[in-house]
Amino acid sequence: MEEFLKRCEQSGDAAYAALRSLLERLEDPSTRTDARVFLSELRKRFSSEEASERDRCLETYHFQIQDIYLEQYEGFEKRKKLSMIVIPSIFMPEDWSFTFYEGLNRHPDSIFKDKRVVELGCGNGWITIAIAEKWSPSKVYGLDINPRAVKISWINLYLNALDDNGQPIYDGEKKTLLDKILNPNPDAMSKMITESASEEFLHSLSNYCALQGFVEDQFGLGLIARAIEEGISVIKPLGVMIFNMGGRPGQAVCKRLFERRGLRVKKLWQTKILQAADTDISALVEIEKNSPHRFEFFMGLAGDQPICARTAWAYAKAGGRISHALSVYSCRLRQPNQVKKIFEFLRNGFTDISSSLDLSFEDESVADEKIPFLAHLANILLDISFFSYEPPAGSRRFRSLISGFMRTYHHIPLTADNVVVFPSRTVAIESALRLLSPRLAIVDEQLSRYLPSQWLTTLNIEKAESGKNSEEVIAVIEAPRQSDLMLELIKNLKPEVVVTGIAQFESVTSSAFEHLLDTTKEIGSRLFLDISDHFELSSLPSSNGVLKYLAGTPLPPHAMVVCGLLKNQVYTDLEVAFVISEEEAMFKALCKTVELLQGSTAIISQYYYGCLFHELLAFQLADRRPPPLRNGEKAKATAVNGFSSSTISVLDHTELSINESDESSLVHMDADQSFLPLTKPVKAAIFESFARQNITESETDVTHGIRQLVSSSYGFPSNSNTEFIYADCPVALFTKLVLCCVQEGGTLCFPTGSNGHYVSAAKFLKAKIASIPTNPEVGYKLTEETLTAALKTVNEPWIYISGPTVSPTGLLYSNEEMNKLLSVCAEFGARVILDTSFSGVEFNSKGFNGWNLGATLEKISPAKSTFCVSTRGLFNGLKFGFLLINQPFLVDSFHSFAGLSKPHSTTKYAVKKLLDLREQQTGNPLNATAEQMENLQNRYKHLKQTLESSGWEVLEAQGGISVVAKPSAYLGKTIKINKSGSSEEIKLDDSNIREAILSSTGLCINSATWTGIPGYCRFNIALEESNFKRALDCIAKFKSLVGK
Repeated sequence: MEEFLKRCEQSGDAAYAALRSLLERLEDPSTRTDARVFLSELRKRFSSEEASERDRCLETYHFQIQDIYLEQYEGFEKRKKLSMIVIPSIFMPEDWSFTFYEGLNRHPDSIFKDKRVVELGCGNGWITIAIAEKWSPSKVYGLDINPRAVKISWINLYLNALDDNGQPIYDGEKKTLLDKILNPNPDAMSKMITESASEEFLHSLSNYCALQGFVEDQFGLGLIARAIEEGISVIKPLGVMIFNMGGRPGQAVCKRLFERRGLRVKKLWQTKILQAADTDISALVEIEKNSPHRFEFFMGLAGDQPICARTAWAYAKAGGRISHALSVYSCRLRQPNQVKKIFEFLRNGFTDISSSLDLSFEDESVADEKIPFLAHLANILLDISFFSYEPPAGSRRFRSLISGFMRTYHHIPLTADNVVVFPSRTVAIESALRLLSPRLAIVDEQLSRYLPSQWLTTLNIEKAESGKNSEEVIAVIEAPRQSDLMLELIKNLKPEVVVTGIAQFESVTSSAFEHLLDTTKEIGSRLFLDISDHFELSSLPSSNGVLKYLAGTPLPPHAMVVCGLLKNQVYTDLEVAFVISEEEAMFKALCKTVELLQGSTAIISQYYYGCLFHELLAFQLADRRPPPLRNGEKAKATAVNGFSSSTISVLDHTELSINESDESSLVHMDADQSFLPLTKPVKAAIFESFARQNITESETDVTHGIRQLVSSSYGFPSNSNTEFIYADCPVALFTKLVLCCVQEGGTLCFPTGSNGHYVSAAKFLKAKIASIPTNPEVGYKLTEETLTAALKTVNEPWIYISGPTVSPTGLLYSNEEMNKLLSVCAEFGARVILDTSFSGVEFNSKGFNGWNLGATLEKISPAKSTFCVSTRGLFNGLKFGFLLINQPFLVDSFHSFAGLSKPHSTTKYAVKKLLDLREQQTGNPLNATAEQMENLQNRYKHLKQTLESSGWEVLEAQGGISVVAKPSAYLGKTIKINKSGSSEEIKLDDSNIREAILSSTGLCINSATWTGIPGYCRFNIALEESNFKRALDCIAKFKSLVGK
């Protein structure tokens, strides 16, 4: 004994070394009994209840043995106290730990029984031992970053698990504390903090205010925030986390710390404790100085009015005692599996955006909607490197979920091939009207407000005379949403198309719908019925007369159902719409129309509503009942308003996407989008935009960033007269510009070799089109001479120019070339649509120094207007387009065509984040763009080599995502292809090369019909790596098949 005490007397480190030697004897079964008896004698040696004697022991021998009384607690042996050794380098039991234990006592006993429990920051282990003693958990771990604390707590375990004679103390289940408490491998923990560190340093580890890189650092809660997030990753889904926290930051801050991370929090216990005299709160004073936040202290234990840190600091300096609240919080994950997925995503390289996460909700229905979607989005962004190709008519999975919901909840036997997806209800209705081009349409007044103003003001509602130009403006008559009044108008005006909803009081039964069906069928009118206001995404949807009718009767060929999805709880302006048609011809025509006029619907919007549909379908058992019988086959409709001959011609002769089946796995080199890997900043921006709450308008204002982008990239000037217009894709902006051209009576001029999608869209909208011939000697680019010659023969010209990178050829217009073209346009008074959508990734641009168009544009007369439509490689993965118009009267003309599909606020937030990173010239977007350029350059080289070795003539490309090539070696040769289930031999030419490659290899490309360049096909090189390799294999395979 004396030798042991003499060693301890030397220093704190010597005392710890002596205690560690004692622990080694306790761990050895052969010496355990003697070591425990030694501890009993040591405790008796210093058993005085006088505090001064205990303090003298600590000062002299650098350790102390305390009895911790648990008052109301009675364990198996009815002990009311634990005997504990403490040393100076460990945070000693005081008010903090006693309050924590009091909070734990407020939990029902069953919460710990047979559970695995971990205490973080166990100190000398008394709470860990008390938990094991009272609540009978299956296992208990005591963890502490201080390695000495773990060693001392293990000594204390033996001190309480064995009696004074060194014999085990058993509970009612014949177990000892040694069976319940596990060694957390202190040697492994000592690799983080060495136990040979100084006593002062080891004691300082109890300071939980150390900065951890969380937003809560500003309140001194960074370490708690870190513990929560790391706890989420390891806790069982139904597990409980209990925290002992000082209330100095304020109760609201403490509560939000948990709630924004998806935890339900309950305050178990709260008291006040005196602030330790040696605690410096000047850091909190500094925080208050630089922020509006105020910490909460009290004057003494009796004070009930909070004071700020500065006042508390001054009061303490003057000799006063200050206190603060101490609370015990119990937390559970509100949607455990989903919240865990969200934090798994953040841990995988996205911790920078964790401060933006907000999973606190006052309304449970909002939480039930948002948290599963964020988990779904996190899964997607973790699992994928790119957004895969989806049909323009909507993701097949999303359309299948819609039809599945209709089958499951409304018993309507629909399939994905009855559903077409649109960006919004307004876009769906306008697109349908443009498809059908009726002389007269009746639209109910609640749906007509976003239609083009020309349709609502024309007085020409008479039938067109035979032979008269069919390109008249559609006349729309507004009607009240009441079936009897609507039916009266239909019978008298005999419109070709009717678009209406149903009043609330008429929606419960199918009577009004049936009357509308019968009346429109009788006069040969198409009917689009809007059910948006009555459609519920709910597990118990209200009665809906239209859907009741469709459960028992097929939708007639002349009728379609329109539904806008906008009734979500979280993102109030996030809309997607779908149209249901059971007529194959109408379904296919709508698919083509949405592709021509909109491109496609934003995939993330489809993910969002798809997640809602999936949640409603996921818990449903497969329907064991046979599908309900519907009343006979679809009745043959009388003659109804069909598609105009010009519309049919455009749809039949336009190269659009291949409508593939579920089983097919085509390679799409015919898509106007990039499938290159999403960069980390883009993924982070997308997730953060949906994770945030209460986004301010300034955080979604992209105008400054766009202004800087077009100025630095192209020297494009903008001023107070410049209008910035945004859409969810460039195609939507382009189609509105075409309509402006049509309204002005202009002629839209496309150089040969322009984007075939845009040319087809202009034809569909009945624009007057002129083709400007281009020459192979200059790579099919416009030249000053060819443009001048063309403009001499055109009245009211509107010139479409793709640049700096030309789509689809991939060549570049130099600054000098573009300045000359713009000067020619100004000379002839031409309006210019300058499309930079396919620029920004110039991979072979030696000698190209970008554009600086400012000087030339300033010389152009104000009456001559220039437009800029753009997306960038920087935004790969985000559907976003912008338009700059520098003439006020054209702004008015543009806005007269209402119904533009605008980007959601989350998209603008993400785009602004990326633009800000670009402007700061720091960070990954710029590096990512450089990586994309290098990737595309390598792709171009490999594709060119493969094509040339397979008999294609490749046009040299310098940028963009596509390459054009001519199948010179194949023209006139024969190949056998499978067509309609039988083998057929065809002779290859420009008109069938696309079909031949598709049928024989599964590779989709665009032919000369799309590129406009005789003989030249288009190949998209911005594919995912495995698909690009498959595409190269397909090209080689086609070579082997030709001529066999």
